[in-house]
Amino acid sequence: MNAPAIHRVYLFGTCLIDVFHPRAGMAAVRLLEREGVEVVFPEEQTCCGQPPYNSGYDDEARAVARQVVRRFNEPIPVIVPSGSCAGMLRHHYPSLLADGPLAEAAQDLAARTYELHEFLNRVLQVTWQDHGDPVKIVMHTSCSARREMGVREDGLALLKQLKGVDVCEPENAEACCGFGGTFAVKMSDISAAMATDKCSAIRATEADQLLSSDCGCLLNIDGMLRKQGANLPAEHLAEFLWKRTGGDTP
Repeated sequence: MNAPAIHRVYLFGTCLIDVFHPRAGMAAVRLLEREGVEVVFPEEQTCCGQPPYNSGYDDEARAVARQVVRRFNEPIPVIVPSGSCAGMLRHHYPSLLADGPLAEAAQDLAARTYELHEFLNRVLQVTWQDHGDPVKIVMHTSCSARREMGVREDGLALLKQLKGVDVCEPENAEACCGFGGTFAVKMSDISAAMATDKCSAIRATEADQLLSSDCGCLLNIDGMLRKQGANLPAEHLAEFLWKRTGGDTP
């Protein structure tokens, strides 16, 4: 079956990519453009509203949701290189805005929101050739990508196209890394203990590199690995895929 012709999409860049992992955002753009898709990036975009929403500040989260819905109003797919931010748009905006004038628009936005690797795998149905040396990577799938968005298999499916890449997951792969957005701040001791356990499992795989499609998890796990003195490079999945399939450093 041929993939449907999609020529134009929005990119919702996310705060963490903007501040900490801009190369992941550029890799996402280039992966999409290489498939013939024009990427529209509204420069006035901001946070998706997760921090206030997860802290119980629904009115503040609702205000953020309204501006996102208004700024991504063209009827084209919205691509998000983060499972948690994509989950916010797809699963929480409709209920946040259900009683207001943007209820229908929120439902529409939710229906055309995709996590990046979900879109590449399921919608564009990309096929790639591997251009890198043999490497063993350990893949961490965030709780939001795994449970809320249900896109764990999409990242793995893209990696499995790459012949020189040996993919593994850590023991108890479904366990949270301890980031959890504001959880890591509110309950820092518990978060650190969870990150310690996660990093021990990751190091036990003896992989050459860590990948994840969520920058919050990357920040948390990479920080703990560095604290432990581990020499294990961590990278967003989009960056890795771009370089392994022939692209230059984003």
